[in-house]
Amino acid sequence: MSEAPWPVVAVLGAGGLIGQEVAARLLEAGLLVVPVARRLSAAQQAAWSDKAVVTPIVDLDTAALADLLRERRVGIVVNALGLLQDSGAERADEVHRAFVGRLLEAVAAQADPPLLVHLSIPGREAEDGTEFSRTKRAADRLIQAASIPYAILRPGFVVAPAAYGGSALIRALAALPLDLPRRESGRPFAATDVGDIARTVRVLAERRREGERHRAAVWDVMERKPGTVGSVVAAFRRRFGGPRPRLRLPGWLMTLGAGAGDWASCLGWRPPIRSTALREMSRGVEGDPGSWIEATGIEPASLDQALARLPATVQERWFGRLYLAKALILGTLAAFWCVSGLVALLWAFRPAMAILTEHGFPETLAFWTTLVTALADIAVGVAIAVRRTSRLGLLAGLVVSLGYWIGATFVAPGLWLDPLGPLVKTGPAMVLMLVALALSDDR
Repeated sequence: MSEAPWPVVAVLGAGGLIGQEVAARLLEAGLLVVPVARRLSAAQQAAWSDKAVVTPIVDLDTAALADLLRERRVGIVVNALGLLQDSGAERADEVHRAFVGRLLEAVAAQADPPLLVHLSIPGREAEDGTEFSRTKRAADRLIQAASIPYAILRPGFVVAPAAYGGSALIRALAALPLDLPRRESGRPFAATDVGDIARTVRVLAERRREGERHRAAVWDVMERKPGTVGSVVAAFRRRFGGPRPRLRLPGWLMTLGAGAGDWASCLGWRPPIRSTALREMSRGVEGDPGSWIEATGIEPASLDQALARLPATVQERWFGRLYLAKALILGTLAAFWCVSGLVALLWAFRPAMAILTEHGFPETLAFWTTLVTALADIAVGVAIAVRRTSRLGLLAGLVVSLGYWIGATFVAPGLWLDPLGPLVKTGPAMVLMLVALALSDDR
């Protein structure tokens, strides 16, 4: 008698930290996986080829979601979608509560409703003080009230080979000789090996394969003995060979950084240091994995065991050192171009025109040339500051800089010998833009 086939597993949010690893590990284990994401990196697209579905998943209505599940004959849906904080047009309530509501209707509409495996957050509801945690908990309540099979997994701080958001921030802190403020450093912070999440889904798939159709579980998926935020950073520092901490960050600086992160999120960026992240860190991460261990038979990996599976190579140290520097580089370039344009527009307009007229430009042409170049500088700076146009802004900055070099060489070659070096200094700025382009990928 032949074995029953594995259920098809649709991983929603397969482009993210958890979704990517769950999809990849289930595929390695021989399961049928459908990675679903709004966008995939070139490497993810190459690895999954025609298995992947690239679609604005959060924007799909109930009918479109139901069609996706039906057409792919999905037996398990893993929902790894999440949004830390409202950013641009994206809203946490839409990603967490509203989308889950439509997904539940789509699941219930199937002839054989698939098992919904939902990634949530640990902790007590009374401690929920952010829109992130409140909307996550609202989604949990919707799932528990629905008449479908489900398993809500509540991981702690997820340790994975990839780094994004909070996990990237921890690596960056481990690469710096800095300690967190005492309040944040001492909060409980249970870790979760991403492999334990994938193993949990595999166990559920095995039971689905054996005929289980009724499941209602809420599990804390994390190590048995949680550490603190400070001990987690220290463990990463040991693993990757970071420097011994010599300074402790003051709390006000963390608050200032969170405010800057909130402002950057309005421009489309998703910095790891934002007010929501700081409040969630201050709350801590803890739970009771006992029921999960008993139900699945999985012995959770400790933080040290999870870290031992990560490569400790030079590229890891480079990433940690460059992660926070990326924001500094982009912010510096955006300010450089905007200030340069504003100075030329408001204070140095006449002197700039004079340089052109001295070299034979008619006054009208000198006026418009100065105005256009000043506005171009400001446009480049604004483009670099906005996430959606940042890469285009950097490329435009390189083109404009080359144009200035070529134009000045023909029109006013004496500027190369100017004591203040306005043209010479453009070279390092161009190199910095090339560095920013090299660091432009988030995932």
